[in-house]
Amino acid sequence: MRLNGSLEEKGAIMAQYLLLIYGDEGSASRAGDEAMGKLMADHDRFGETNGACLRGGNALEASSTATTLRKGPSGEVAATDGPFAETKEAIGGYYVIEASDLDAALAIAKQVPAPFGGVEVRPIRDMS
Repeated sequence: MRLNGSLEEKGAIMAQYLLLIYGDEGSASRAGDEAMGKLMADHDRFGETNGACLRGGNALEASSTATTLRKGPSGEVAATDGPFAETKEAIGGYYVIEASDLDAALAIAKQVPAPFGGVEVRPIRDMS
């Protein structure tokens, strides 16, 4: 049963969380085929271990492929090549999970392979 954007399962309310995987794109591109193959295998294992709570996820193309839209004060929209923020680290992928609470989401997030950066955990807001 849906309850405020979460699933009620065996009496527990399951909230959804977004796990944003970020890191230094330069380090990833210099890692080489063997290291990237290991990383992909690590993500496969993460998916197998946590499949029951996974609701989606994907790797993203490089931040250089991003297009950012910004609305100006008069309502006009300007498109800019590149990500919103210019930083050394960029979002490289994500998982959407269901967990009973933030502590459970953090326990899952600690397992995400992120050798070039880290993982940001954010609750997904129910807009229904």
